[in-house]
Amino acid sequence: MTSRRTPLALFAASFACALCANAQAQTFPDHPIHLIIPFAAGGPADVVGRMVGARMSEILKQPVVPENRTGATGGIGAEFVAKSAPDGYTLLLSSSSIMSANPVLSKVAYDPIHDFAPISMTATIENVLVVNLSVPAKNIAELVAYAKANPNKLSYSSSGVGSTYHLSGELFASATHTKMLHVPYKGAAPAATDVLAGHISLMFDNIPSALPNIKTGKERALGVASLKRYKDLPDVPTIAESGVPGYEVIIWTALYAPAKTPRPVIDVLNRAVVAALAAPDMQERYAKLGMNPDSSTPDALLAYNRADLAKWGRVVKDANIKLD
Repeated sequence: MTSRRTPLALFAASFACALCANAQAQTFPDHPIHLIIPFAAGGPADVVGRMVGARMSEILKQPVVPENRTGATGGIGAEFVAKSAPDGYTLLLSSSSIMSANPVLSKVAYDPIHDFAPISMTATIENVLVVNLSVPAKNIAELVAYAKANPNKLSYSSSGVGSTYHLSGELFASATHTKMLHVPYKGAAPAATDVLAGHISLMFDNIPSALPNIKTGKERALGVASLKRYKDLPDVPTIAESGVPGYEVIIWTALYAPAKTPRPVIDVLNRAVVAALAAPDMQERYAKLGMNPDSSTPDALLAYNRADLAKWGRVVKDANIKLD
């Protein structure tokens, strides 16, 4: 005979689960937390993960142990965390490429929305459109006019097909109805070097990388890809205010737990991240790296992740981008 649980029984079960989750949060954490960083040691995301993890250790009174698990453009580490116990003791330091770009470019072994519980943003990095000094454009309007008059004459470099640098260019071309030649490289460094040398017309580079050459006049900055001007480039307008409304590309890193991690545990972790990033010394360290210490609520991170997925999904579809 099939038994049916009464509404009162269902309420009691839910209430018991809530009490259990709250009890867990009151003692959490009581042993070390493992922070999976799916990037090579020494890179920007790795540095962010280790800085935030070290400060969280102080706040939570338990070690936050960083562990690099690289491979599959971040997919190895992401899949490992997605399949880990949802108890708050295995976390993922992820990025916009892993959570927004890669899933719309190819089949990945994780679902960025349903396999993870968002905790908080940890950093954002702005991009800037830089051109070689030989390019006959002093601003975005002139660049667009030149590109329209000379289809595919302008070239732009990236760190590879499907990278944020590549998608930034495709988004710009789509928004401005222009055609430019994409030249992928094996890494951002050689891509930037060839812009400087004049072999490539332009690049949507991240500001920390491009800033020295902009400051010394070796290349020209036409527009910042964020919606606000960059503090160290106050005279460089945003691309959005330069006739491409709504244009925005932000590289971000964020902290995630496995899906079904109890919300009280997520809230404990979120408070630790927010407190860590609010510390003046942490903000100074971020500034030296050219990054912004941006924290968020779990719900805000989820909404941002969803919007980013939708944006890059449209770009990939419209440009018919295929990974070899």
